[in-house]
Amino acid sequence: MEYNYKWIIKPLLEWYDENRRILPWRENPQPYYVWISEIMLQQTRVEAVKSYFQRFTDTLPDIHSLAQVEEDKLLKLWEGLGYYNRARNLKKAACQIMEQYGGTLPPDYEELLKLSGIGTYTAGAIASIAFGVPVPAVDGNVLRVTKRLAGSYDDILKASVKKDLENNLRGIMPERPGDFNQALMELGAMVCIPNGRPLCEKCPLNKKCAAFQEGLTDQIPVKTKKKPRRIEDKTVLILEWQGKYALHKRSKKGLLAGLWELPNMEGAFDIHSMEEFLLESNLSVESVENIGQAKHIFSHVEWHMLGYYIHLKKPLEGDEFVWINRSELEREYALPSAFRYFQNKIV
Repeated sequence: MEYNYKWIIKPLLEWYDENRRILPWRENPQPYYVWISEIMLQQTRVEAVKSYFQRFTDTLPDIHSLAQVEEDKLLKLWEGLGYYNRARNLKKAACQIMEQYGGTLPPDYEELLKLSGIGTYTAGAIASIAFGVPVPAVDGNVLRVTKRLAGSYDDILKASVKKDLENNLRGIMPERPGDFNQALMELGAMVCIPNGRPLCEKCPLNKKCAAFQEGLTDQIPVKTKKKPRRIEDKTVLILEWQGKYALHKRSKKGLLAGLWELPNMEGAFDIHSMEEFLLESNLSVESVENIGQAKHIFSHVEWHMLGYYIHLKKPLEGDEFVWINRSELEREYALPSAFRYFQNKIV
Protein backbone atom coordinates (compact mmCIF):
# COMPACT_ATOMS: atom_id res chain seq x y z
CA MET A 1 0.00 0.00 0.00
CA GLU A 2 1.34 3.44 -0.95
CA TYR A 3 2.33 5.61 2.01
CA ASN A 4 0.60 9.01 2.22
CA TYR A 5 3.20 11.70 2.91
CA LYS A 6 0.76 14.62 2.75
CA TRP A 7 0.82 15.08 6.52
CA ILE A 8 4.52 16.07 6.53
CA ILE A 9 4.07 19.22 4.40
CA LYS A 10 3.10 21.75 7.08
CA PRO A 11 5.54 20.74 9.87
CA LEU A 12 8.35 20.21 7.39
CA LEU A 13 8.00 23.64 5.76
CA GLU A 14 7.72 25.32 9.17
CA TRP A 15 10.94 23.59 10.24
CA TYR A 16 12.64 24.57 6.99
CA ASP A 17 11.69 28.23 7.36
CA GLU A 18 13.33 28.29 10.79
CA ASN A 19 16.36 26.06 10.20
CA ARG A 20 17.45 26.19 6.56
CA ARG A 21 21.07 26.98 5.80
CA ILE A 22 21.91 30.23 4.06
CA LEU A 23 23.50 29.23 0.74
CA PRO A 24 24.42 31.52 -2.18
CA TRP A 25 22.38 29.64 -4.77
CA ARG A 26 19.46 29.36 -2.38
CA GLU A 27 19.35 33.09 -1.64
CA ASN A 28 19.42 33.93 -5.35
CA PRO A 29 17.65 30.98 -7.01
CA GLN A 30 17.99 32.11 -10.60
CA PRO A 31 17.83 29.09 -12.95
CA TYR A 32 21.53 29.17 -13.93
CA TYR A 33 22.65 29.23 -10.28
CA VAL A 34 20.28 26.42 -9.32
CA TRP A 35 21.53 24.29 -12.20
CA ILE A 36 25.24 24.83 -11.49
CA SER A 37 24.82 24.24 -7.77
CA GLU A 38 22.81 21.06 -8.22
CA ILE A 39 25.43 19.56 -10.54
CA MET A 40 28.23 20.52 -8.15
CA LEU A 41 26.37 19.07 -5.18
CA GLN A 42 26.23 15.62 -6.76
CA GLN A 43 28.77 13.50 -4.84
CA THR A 44 30.09 16.61 -3.03
CA ARG A 45 29.41 18.17 0.38
CA VAL A 46 27.71 21.56 0.61
CA GLU A 47 30.59 23.20 2.48
CA ALA A 48 33.06 22.11 -0.18
CA VAL A 49 30.85 23.41 -2.99
CA LYS A 50 30.46 26.99 -1.69
CA SER A 51 33.85 28.31 -2.81
CA TYR A 52 33.76 26.39 -6.11
CA PHE A 53 30.32 27.78 -6.89
CA GLN A 54 31.45 31.36 -6.27
CA ARG A 55 34.59 31.01 -8.38
CA PHE A 56 32.75 29.22 -11.17
CA THR A 57 29.91 31.73 -11.44
CA ASP A 58 32.27 34.69 -11.14
CA THR A 59 34.27 33.36 -14.10
CA LEU A 60 31.33 31.97 -16.09
CA PRO A 61 28.37 34.10 -15.03
CA ASP A 62 25.86 32.83 -17.58
CA ILE A 63 24.98 30.11 -20.05
CA HIS A 64 26.61 31.91 -22.97
CA SER A 65 30.01 32.11 -21.25
CA LEU A 66 29.75 28.45 -20.18
CA ALA A 67 29.01 27.37 -23.75
CA GLN A 68 32.06 29.29 -25.02
CA VAL A 69 34.65 28.31 -22.41
CA GLU A 70 37.69 26.23 -23.43
CA GLU A 71 37.76 22.77 -21.89
CA ASP A 72 41.09 23.22 -20.07
CA LYS A 73 39.79 26.40 -18.41
CA LEU A 74 36.53 24.67 -17.51
CA LEU A 75 38.33 21.72 -15.95
CA LYS A 76 40.67 24.05 -14.05
CA LEU A 77 37.61 25.72 -12.50
CA TRP A 78 36.37 22.23 -11.57
CA GLU A 79 39.74 21.01 -10.26
CA GLY A 80 39.31 19.21 -6.94
CA LEU A 81 35.57 18.57 -7.26
CA GLY A 82 36.10 15.27 -9.07
CA TYR A 83 33.72 13.44 -11.40
CA TYR A 84 34.88 15.71 -14.23
CA ASN A 85 32.26 14.50 -16.67
CA ARG A 86 29.85 16.66 -14.68
CA ALA A 87 31.72 19.73 -15.92
CA ARG A 88 31.90 18.46 -19.49
CA ASN A 89 28.16 17.77 -19.46
CA LEU A 90 27.53 21.29 -18.17
CA LYS A 91 29.22 22.70 -21.24
CA LYS A 92 27.41 20.27 -23.56
CA ALA A 93 24.10 21.27 -22.03
CA ALA A 94 24.97 24.98 -22.29
CA CYS A 95 25.60 24.50 -26.01
CA GLN A 96 22.25 22.68 -26.33
CA ILE A 97 20.51 25.55 -24.52
CA MET A 98 22.12 28.14 -26.79
CA GLU A 99 21.16 26.21 -29.93
CA GLN A 100 17.72 24.90 -28.99
CA TYR A 101 16.31 27.19 -26.29
CA GLY A 102 17.64 30.64 -27.17
CA GLY A 103 20.19 30.68 -24.35
CA THR A 104 17.62 30.24 -21.57
CA LEU A 105 17.08 27.15 -19.42
CA PRO A 106 13.68 25.69 -20.33
CA PRO A 107 11.13 26.03 -17.47
CA ASP A 108 9.75 22.58 -18.23
CA TYR A 109 10.60 19.31 -16.50
CA GLU A 110 10.47 17.15 -19.64
CA GLU A 111 12.59 19.61 -21.64
CA LEU A 112 15.18 19.77 -18.86
CA LEU A 113 15.51 15.98 -19.03
CA LYS A 114 16.71 16.31 -22.64
CA LEU A 115 19.84 18.22 -21.57
CA SER A 116 23.22 16.50 -21.07
CA GLY A 117 23.91 15.48 -17.49
CA ILE A 118 20.38 16.13 -16.23
CA GLY A 119 18.38 13.23 -14.83
CA THR A 120 15.09 13.10 -12.97
CA TYR A 121 16.48 14.46 -9.70
CA THR A 122 18.27 17.46 -11.25
CA ALA A 123 15.36 18.22 -13.57
CA GLY A 124 13.01 18.14 -10.59
CA ALA A 125 15.27 20.38 -8.52
CA ILE A 126 15.68 23.01 -11.26
CA ALA A 127 12.01 22.95 -12.28
CA SER A 128 10.69 23.24 -8.72
CA ILE A 129 13.26 25.61 -7.18
CA ALA A 130 13.85 27.95 -10.11
CA PHE A 131 10.44 27.83 -11.81
CA GLY A 132 7.96 26.69 -9.15
CA VAL A 133 6.89 23.61 -11.12
CA PRO A 134 5.19 21.05 -8.80
CA VAL A 135 7.50 18.10 -9.41
CA PRO A 136 9.55 16.11 -6.87
CA ALA A 137 13.34 15.98 -6.64
CA VAL A 138 14.32 12.62 -5.16
CA ASP A 139 17.94 12.11 -4.10
CA GLY A 140 19.57 9.93 -1.46
CA ASN A 141 18.54 12.27 1.35
CA VAL A 142 14.90 12.21 0.29
CA LEU A 143 14.89 8.43 -0.08
CA ARG A 144 16.38 7.99 3.39
CA VAL A 145 13.94 10.40 5.09
CA THR A 146 10.83 9.02 3.40
CA LYS A 147 11.71 5.35 3.92
CA ARG A 148 12.37 5.96 7.62
CA LEU A 149 9.09 7.84 7.95
CA ALA A 150 7.21 4.97 6.33
CA GLY A 151 9.20 2.23 8.08
CA SER A 152 9.87 0.78 4.63
CA TYR A 153 12.47 -1.88 3.90
CA ASP A 154 12.55 -1.06 0.18
CA ASP A 155 16.07 -1.12 -1.28
CA ILE A 156 16.77 2.58 -2.01
CA LEU A 157 19.43 1.73 -4.59
CA LYS A 158 16.80 0.17 -6.86
CA ALA A 159 15.68 2.43 -9.71
CA SER A 160 12.11 1.15 -9.33
CA VAL A 161 11.99 2.29 -5.69
CA LYS A 162 13.09 5.79 -6.64
CA LYS A 163 10.58 5.94 -9.49
CA ASP A 164 7.73 4.80 -7.24
CA LEU A 165 8.61 7.48 -4.68
CA GLU A 166 8.74 10.16 -7.39
CA ASN A 167 5.25 9.14 -8.52
CA ASN A 168 4.00 9.15 -4.93
CA LEU A 169 5.38 12.60 -4.09
CA ARG A 170 4.18 14.06 -7.39
CA GLY A 171 0.64 13.59 -6.13
CA ILE A 172 1.12 15.68 -2.96
CA MET A 173 3.34 18.56 -4.12
CA PRO A 174 2.35 21.74 -2.23
CA GLU A 175 2.21 25.38 -3.37
CA ARG A 176 5.89 25.80 -2.46
CA PRO A 177 7.36 22.84 -4.40
CA GLY A 178 10.94 24.15 -4.43
CA ASP A 179 10.97 24.76 -0.69
CA PHE A 180 9.31 21.39 -0.05
CA ASN A 181 11.97 19.55 -2.06
CA GLN A 182 14.76 21.49 -0.38
CA ALA A 183 13.22 20.90 3.04
CA LEU A 184 13.26 17.14 2.54
CA MET A 185 16.87 17.29 1.37
CA GLU A 186 17.84 19.61 4.22
CA LEU A 187 16.25 17.34 6.79
CA GLY A 188 18.23 14.43 5.37
CA ALA A 189 21.49 16.39 5.38
CA MET A 190 21.17 17.95 8.85
CA VAL A 191 18.94 15.68 10.97
CA CYS A 192 18.09 12.35 9.35
CA ILE A 193 21.75 11.85 8.52
CA PRO A 194 23.22 8.93 6.53
CA ASN A 195 26.18 8.06 8.76
CA GLY A 196 25.98 7.69 12.49
CA ARG A 197 22.93 8.10 14.71
CA PRO A 198 20.25 10.39 13.24
CA LEU A 199 19.30 13.39 15.38
CA CYS A 200 15.72 12.22 15.83
CA GLU A 201 15.07 14.42 18.86
CA LYS A 202 15.49 17.47 16.57
CA CYS A 203 13.22 16.14 13.82
CA PRO A 204 9.86 17.88 13.32
CA LEU A 205 8.38 14.61 12.04
CA ASN A 206 9.53 12.24 14.79
CA LYS A 207 6.11 11.68 16.39
CA LYS A 208 4.87 9.85 13.31
CA CYS A 209 8.17 8.44 12.05
CA ALA A 210 7.90 4.63 12.02
CA ALA A 211 11.68 4.03 12.12
CA PHE A 212 12.09 6.32 15.16
CA GLN A 213 9.05 5.07 17.04
CA GLU A 214 9.98 1.43 16.46
CA GLY A 215 13.74 1.83 16.97
CA LEU A 216 14.62 0.91 13.39
CA THR A 217 16.77 3.87 12.30
CA ASP A 218 19.86 1.66 12.25
CA GLN A 219 18.11 -0.79 9.88
CA ILE A 220 16.37 1.68 7.54
CA PRO A 221 17.04 2.63 4.83
CA VAL A 222 18.04 -0.64 3.19
CA LYS A 223 20.84 -0.51 0.61
CA THR A 224 22.27 -3.32 -1.50
CA LYS A 225 25.85 -3.95 -0.44
CA LYS A 226 28.33 -2.69 -2.99
CA LYS A 227 31.05 -4.90 -4.39
CA PRO A 228 34.43 -4.31 -2.72
CA ARG A 229 36.63 -1.81 -4.52
CA ARG A 230 39.44 -3.12 -6.69
CA ILE A 231 42.92 -2.20 -5.38
CA GLU A 232 45.43 -0.91 -7.92
CA ASP A 233 49.08 -0.13 -7.14
CA LYS A 234 50.59 2.86 -8.93
CA THR A 235 54.00 4.48 -9.06
CA VAL A 236 53.80 8.24 -9.65
CA LEU A 237 56.70 10.25 -11.06
CA ILE A 238 57.48 13.93 -10.71
CA LEU A 239 59.87 14.43 -13.63
CA GLU A 240 61.68 17.75 -13.27
CA TRP A 241 64.11 19.43 -15.67
CA GLN A 242 65.34 22.97 -15.09
CA GLY A 243 62.29 24.00 -13.09
CA LYS A 244 59.79 22.46 -15.49
CA TYR A 245 57.64 19.42 -14.86
CA ALA A 246 56.22 16.75 -17.14
CA LEU A 247 52.48 16.27 -17.49
CA HIS A 248 50.75 13.59 -19.50
CA LYS A 249 47.19 13.58 -20.85
CA ARG A 250 45.09 10.50 -20.12
CA SER A 251 43.21 8.74 -22.89
CA LYS A 252 39.72 9.95 -23.82
CA LYS A 253 38.08 6.84 -22.39
CA GLY A 254 38.02 5.26 -18.97
CA LEU A 255 38.78 6.61 -15.51
CA LEU A 256 39.73 10.33 -15.43
CA ALA A 257 39.31 10.42 -19.21
CA GLY A 258 41.07 13.24 -21.02
CA LEU A 259 42.56 14.83 -17.88
CA TRP A 260 46.13 15.89 -17.27
CA GLU A 261 48.12 13.73 -14.86
CA LEU A 262 51.57 13.22 -13.43
CA PRO A 263 53.34 10.40 -15.28
CA ASN A 264 52.65 7.08 -13.58
CA MET A 265 53.04 3.35 -14.01
CA GLU A 266 51.16 0.26 -12.95
CA GLY A 267 52.64 -1.48 -9.92
CA ALA A 268 54.60 -0.39 -6.85
CA PHE A 269 58.30 0.14 -7.64
CA ASP A 270 60.67 0.18 -4.67
CA ILE A 271 63.71 2.44 -4.96
CA HIS A 272 65.92 -0.29 -6.41
CA SER A 273 63.33 -1.28 -9.01
CA MET A 274 62.86 2.38 -9.91
CA GLU A 275 66.59 2.95 -10.37
CA GLU A 276 66.78 -0.16 -12.58
CA PHE A 277 63.82 1.05 -14.64
CA LEU A 278 65.39 4.47 -15.17
CA LEU A 279 68.68 2.88 -16.17
CA GLU A 280 66.99 0.54 -18.65
CA SER A 281 65.01 3.47 -20.08
CA ASN A 282 68.24 5.35 -20.88
CA LEU A 283 67.03 8.43 -19.04
CA SER A 284 69.64 11.00 -18.09
CA VAL A 285 68.96 11.18 -14.35
CA GLU A 286 70.63 13.46 -11.83
CA SER A 287 68.86 12.18 -8.70
CA VAL A 288 65.89 10.09 -7.51
CA GLU A 289 64.02 10.74 -4.26
CA ASN A 290 61.25 8.72 -2.66
CA ILE A 291 58.52 11.26 -1.77
CA GLY A 292 56.13 8.96 0.04
CA GLN A 293 52.83 7.20 -0.38
CA ALA A 294 49.22 8.24 -0.92
CA LYS A 295 45.85 6.59 -1.36
CA HIS A 296 42.88 7.75 -3.41
CA ILE A 297 39.42 6.18 -3.40
CA PHE A 298 37.18 6.22 -6.46
CA SER A 299 33.72 4.66 -6.47
CA HIS A 300 34.90 1.23 -7.71
CA VAL A 301 38.69 1.46 -7.58
CA GLU A 302 41.24 2.33 -4.91
CA TRP A 303 44.68 3.58 -5.93
CA HIS A 304 47.63 2.88 -3.64
CA MET A 305 50.41 5.14 -4.87
CA LEU A 306 54.13 5.45 -4.29
CA GLY A 307 55.91 8.53 -5.61
CA TYR A 308 59.38 9.57 -6.78
CA TYR A 309 60.84 13.00 -7.49
CA ILE A 310 63.25 12.58 -10.39
CA HIS A 311 65.66 15.35 -11.42
CA LEU A 312 66.62 14.96 -15.07
CA LYS A 313 69.79 16.19 -16.74
CA LYS A 314 67.86 16.63 -19.99
CA PRO A 315 64.18 16.39 -20.93
CA LEU A 316 62.55 13.34 -22.43
CA GLU A 317 62.29 13.33 -26.20
CA GLY A 318 58.99 13.08 -28.04
CA ASP A 319 55.61 14.76 -27.66
CA GLU A 320 54.11 12.44 -25.06
CA PHE A 321 54.54 15.08 -22.34
CA VAL A 322 54.12 18.81 -21.92
CA TRP A 323 56.69 20.62 -19.76
CA ILE A 324 55.35 23.37 -17.55
CA ASN A 325 56.50 25.43 -14.58
CA ARG A 326 54.72 25.55 -11.25
CA SER A 327 52.82 28.76 -11.92
CA GLU A 328 51.45 27.33 -15.19
CA LEU A 329 50.32 24.24 -13.28
CA GLU A 330 48.51 26.39 -10.73
CA ARG A 331 46.89 28.68 -13.31
CA GLU A 332 46.11 26.54 -16.33
CA TYR A 333 46.31 22.78 -15.85
CA ALA A 334 43.72 20.80 -13.89
CA LEU A 335 45.08 17.72 -12.15
CA PRO A 336 42.68 15.23 -10.55
CA SER A 337 42.69 15.27 -6.75
CA ALA A 338 44.11 11.73 -6.88
CA PHE A 339 47.48 13.36 -7.52
CA ARG A 340 47.09 16.15 -4.92
CA TYR A 341 49.59 14.69 -2.45
CA PHE A 342 52.30 14.50 -5.11
CA GLN A 343 51.36 17.80 -6.73
CA ASN A 344 52.06 19.44 -3.37
CA LYS A 345 55.62 18.08 -3.54
CA ILE A 346 56.38 20.26 -6.56
CA VAL A 347 58.51 23.20 -5.38
